[in-house]
Amino acid sequence: MIELKRDRLIISFPEVHADSRMEIDFQRTLRIPDDGREHFLPPGLGSFPIRHVDDFAKKVPAGWLERGGVTLPMYQSEALWLNLSSPTGYPFLLKVAAGKVNAITGEIWTDAPTRHPDQDYLVVPTQPWLDGFCVEKGIIRQFVAMPLGAGYSAEEQITGEAEHGGLQVAAYPMKASAWKRLPGRYSLAHKDQVFSVEACSCLPDMALAPGGRMRQEIYDDEYDWNDWDLEHSSRCFVHIANSLVWRAITGGDPPTAPPTAKEYTDAGLPWFDYYDERPAREGSEALAGLKSVAELALERGDVPLPENAPVTPENVIALRRKLKRDQVREGRF
Repeated sequence: MIELKRDRLIISFPEVHADSRMEIDFQRTLRIPDDGREHFLPPGLGSFPIRHVDDFAKKVPAGWLERGGVTLPMYQSEALWLNLSSPTGYPFLLKVAAGKVNAITGEIWTDAPTRHPDQDYLVVPTQPWLDGFCVEKGIIRQFVAMPLGAGYSAEEQITGEAEHGGLQVAAYPMKASAWKRLPGRYSLAHKDQVFSVEACSCLPDMALAPGGRMRQEIYDDEYDWNDWDLEHSSRCFVHIANSLVWRAITGGDPPTAPPTAKEYTDAGLPWFDYYDERPAREGSEALAGLKSVAELALERGDVPLPENAPVTPENVIALRRKLKRDQVREGRF
């Protein structure tokens, strides 16, 4: 079952176990410079507002009604990341796609998860967040909103078609019997910050394209394959509306545009460096072959990325996992 509460997707399987509950929070964030350099993790700038597609049945496109799900607003060249959590620590297998192109492998969407020869999913809460397409081991390219049909999206570069756009997620719980065997739980504070600046203009019909390079590992599934309950699943289509479409559909305004990476860095606000000793998966050759928004724009003579100036953060906060549930981390005095 999937519910929408407090602008978050709540996925639960009470028929499997009472603890079986995870959350996906779609976070607004800085668009990191698309300059070929590897950047630290940007902050969360607050959750995107999310609405049920069915609540606006008379105003949304027919294709949206057929796919169901939810919708959120994004400006052109705005970025987002997925904040993934399980309040009880109950493990989930989560598939994520953009335009029905798997964000981990670059393969075309299939409902069923696969582990061999290539793991095409994340494990929550082992994976605390996902900021983009997995292009190399330890490197992703940031999710950046671009108009569907303009040729920038991962979907269009891989399939040659501009058909789906948006984001797609599918979750599977761990079997209750496997959950009962697991040792103690853990928790992790997320990279949340709040900041906003003036709004900007945008273009219609949004999809996700590969942006700047970011340091982020996609962790291997360390559980036994038989621990996963593949008979229970929930999936959701997340439609991305530009600001004009959002106003027309919902009658409300989208959030103001986020600051640029330079504005944020110049203000001395923190970036993040996350460390975990868990084994990480290799990147996708298909996704590694994608051209970023800046690379395609240079070829075309377009200017789709305003304020793409490089930055050198001096305020970087290190985050680490490997703490026991009740352990207090000792920092620098």
